[in-house]
Amino acid sequence: MQKIYRSPNVMWREEQDALAQVREALDRGDDVEETGTSVLFSGGTMLSLNYLGTEIWKLCDGRSVDAVVAELLPQFDVEEAVLRDDIQALLDELSAKGFIVYAE
Repeated sequence: MQKIYRSPNVMWREEQDALAQVREALDRGDDVEETGTSVLFSGGTMLSLNYLGTEIWKLCDGRSVDAVVAELLPQFDVEEAVLRDDIQALLDELSAKGFIVYAE
């Protein structure tokens, strides 16, 4: 089973003020999809991640896709297949940009 790891060449930071605002907005039921809560930097490339993206990123610590889905599913009001597709789409983008690597 493939495991997902953050590349050691990536610098990242979580934006604490934005994260607090997103959590408050989520409590109100607001849409926060476009709000960045973390920033990744590597090789001259910068990528801003929204709340879900940030949570996925933090779980790229040697877990499998199934483990990431299982961890996040209780936190989001979405069907498992939809969440799995969203996770895989982000992982594909992160992999293409060299932000994550897969290993057995």
